[in-house]
Amino acid sequence: MPAPSRQRSTLWRVGAPVAAGLAGVLFVASALSAEGIPLRSNATDLGTLVAERARSVETLRAQERQLRGDVAQLTAAIRDGKVTSVRRKVAALAPAAGLTPVRGAGLQVTLDDAPPDQELPDGVNPNLLVVHQQDIQAFVNALWAGGASAISLQDQRLISTTGIKCVGNTVVLQGVPYSPPYVIEAVGDIDALQSALEESQAVRFYRDYVERFALGLEVESDRDLAITAYEGSVQLQHARQLS
Repeated sequence: MPAPSRQRSTLWRVGAPVAAGLAGVLFVASALSAEGIPLRSNATDLGTLVAERARSVETLRAQERQLRGDVAQLTAAIRDGKVTSVRRKVAALAPAAGLTPVRGAGLQVTLDDAPPDQELPDGVNPNLLVVHQQDIQAFVNALWAGGASAISLQDQRLISTTGIKCVGNTVVLQGVPYSPPYVIEAVGDIDALQSALEESQAVRFYRDYVERFALGLEVESDRDLAITAYEGSVQLQHARQLS
């Protein structure tokens, strides 16, 4: 029978590397889960966390803009007939793809949650008094139907592949979380845009909750809206062919 001291020595030689390996796995897992965001933060409320995430994304976007500028300069320096031809085709398609800024008359729509301190009738779900993804999408779709030439949400340009996702009581747009109020801007014929909002069944449903439970809604015309160009990726990340 081996001596106790020899047993402890053997356990230490085997156990110490195993413990160190497990610790390393945990550190790596934590780093991957954090996605580059500090795990320990002074932020304890949702608004602060949203603001921190937005600043992180904006920093990455600034780096992306710098890299795009570098690529554009290097591409412009290439003296090749085929490259020049492709650049001209891209420039011609850019406005329709939302890759150029747009300025003109249009509407500004602001959506906001209902006051949280109001007394609700029995059976009314408080979750219905919060602006959701489908509410924003209802207004955006109506504005597209009204002939809008460009639309933005929270100053971010919307294009045909843009996804608006609801995560808790925030909305995530192109990787950035936003809290209400949500501001939609659309450039186009003001009368046509207003008529499209009035004709939309989904918008009328939202207006019903505005009257009953004070959901936030403001629609204002503006003769000089400025909508920036789309800056995200134009490639589809997730898609499947319809059968």
